[in-house]
Amino acid sequence: MLVNQLKNLGLSDNEAKVYLAMLELGPATMLEISAKAGINRPTAYVQVESLKKLGLVSTQNKGKKQLFVAESPEYLESVIERERRDWEGKKETLNKLMPELMTVFSLGDQKPEVRFFEGKEGLMRMEREFLKAKEKKIIGITSLDDVIKLFPDSPDSESYSDKRVKKGIHSRSIYTSSKGPVFKESDPAMLREARYISPDKMPFNVDITVYDDIVAIAALKGKISGAMIRHQEIANSFRNLLNLIWNISGKI
Repeated sequence: MLVNQLKNLGLSDNEAKVYLAMLELGPATMLEISAKAGINRPTAYVQVESLKKLGLVSTQNKGKKQLFVAESPEYLESVIERERRDWEGKKETLNKLMPELMTVFSLGDQKPEVRFFEGKEGLMRMEREFLKAKEKKIIGITSLDDVIKLFPDSPDSESYSDKRVKKGIHSRSIYTSSKGPVFKESDPAMLREARYISPDKMPFNVDITVYDDIVAIAALKGKISGAMIRHQEIANSFRNLLNLIWNISGKI
């Protein structure tokens, strides 16, 4: 369709309709042009004025009437030239804006990215995210009693641990449990180190996991929910805190 092809050259939809109508009509009044193009007269007038600026329309007088004439399609080259100038202008504007845009972009890196998760299924999705640890190291602290009540298969069940081991992800786990020590302090086969703390000495009802640049915090009682915070400095601080608890766990 000629209208679409003219649009590909840079004319708007109405400009293309008006120009084609004028090519067919020859010298014509605005009323005739609008009727032929299938648009209202004010819109046709705006399009004709636009086409005049492109050198695609000229005018002539016939008595008291002003007629509008489509110039040869050879002048469509001017449309392409306009597109080229517009593109170059946009490119120049972008080049000027780029330093400022990059500054805003770099500042954006400092803002924490937070994702929220609701319910048991949400916490299971969080757990699956742990298996994406790029540095292959996870450190966490949890209430094992609460975790087992919520998810008999998560996060220290055989299925989760097997997936973690298959991924080659090493775990350093600090946990409370009413059953006393459950895990070996060192279990190379499971890629796990563990430290037990009595729940009497440290009441704890959440799960905190740190890996890469992410801190994941899950509420294991009340309204079950969680959040994952991506921020390098926040992750480093939580990691240092958990390492401190790890180092003094034998004294608690």
